[in-house]
Amino acid sequence: MSYIWTASPDNVTRAADVLRAGGLIALPTETVYGLAADAANGEAVAQIYETKGRPRFNPLIVHVPDRAAAALIGEFSSTAVRLIEAFWPGALTLVMPLRTGAPVAPLVTAGLDTVAIRCPAHEVARAVLRAFDGPFVAPSANRSGRISPTTAGHVASEFGETVPVLDGGPCEIGLESTIVGLAGDRPTLLRPGAISSEVIEAVLGMKLATPGDGISAPGMMTSHYAPQAKVRLEAEDIREGEILLGFGGTKGAALDLSPSGNLREAAANLFAYLRQMDGMDKPIAVTPIPDEGLGAAINDRLKRAAAPRS
Repeated sequence: MSYIWTASPDNVTRAADVLRAGGLIALPTETVYGLAADAANGEAVAQIYETKGRPRFNPLIVHVPDRAAAALIGEFSSTAVRLIEAFWPGALTLVMPLRTGAPVAPLVTAGLDTVAIRCPAHEVARAVLRAFDGPFVAPSANRSGRISPTTAGHVASEFGETVPVLDGGPCEIGLESTIVGLAGDRPTLLRPGAISSEVIEAVLGMKLATPGDGISAPGMMTSHYAPQAKVRLEAEDIREGEILLGFGGTKGAALDLSPSGNLREAAANLFAYLRQMDGMDKPIAVTPIPDEGLGAAINDRLKRAAAPRS
């Protein structure tokens, strides 16, 4: 039996049936492929942590089809409403106070009194949400700390035939959602992502605060999104034995995230190229990436990929 399924209507229904039975399904979103489970089923959520090898202090993002479903899970502020109207469905995750009686298992929030919620824009993810008729959690469909998957083949290379994958083609954005925290005094950028902080700040009419210590949202671990190979950043040259990941037409690069210097193209290629270079079994040097717009999110992922591993 093939564990990569075409994203046909029949297979969308089949995927919803897997979720309803307490199983796991991998599916595409506009950001990366996610490993989905019924958000209300504690045993299914625990299976995600076990399958990924994910630390249980690292919370999960609840995916919903619309604002009404989100309102059953989180307590909205006027700021939340403004951001939802501007960016949902889309690549923005909001962390807000957990509503009493919310239909999510305690393990989803990792013991916090807040919950991360996103309304994805990808039509396959939305079709599964409609067919399942409930929220699901969907962290990236990879082993914890490893490079996020942007194709069905990437997922299969992580989990083999243990997890069926709905194949919706390559992810359009290829970089995880931006996470904004709304539980404090000021909206806080918890994780840079597919929507730049500048765009969010323009909607809010204020600067986003920076987070304090601790893990209050997914993707905040120091070492994350990491290949097996060592990664060296801000490389102006190639050292002996290294391979170079370039940007903007870098000479001597094994792969170039965007020869034309387009940050959206670079974001879409980042994880796929890191996976490809990891298979070359050499240390990876990365040329400087502009730290603006999507470049800030790309650099965030690269810093975590290069961080010392525990």
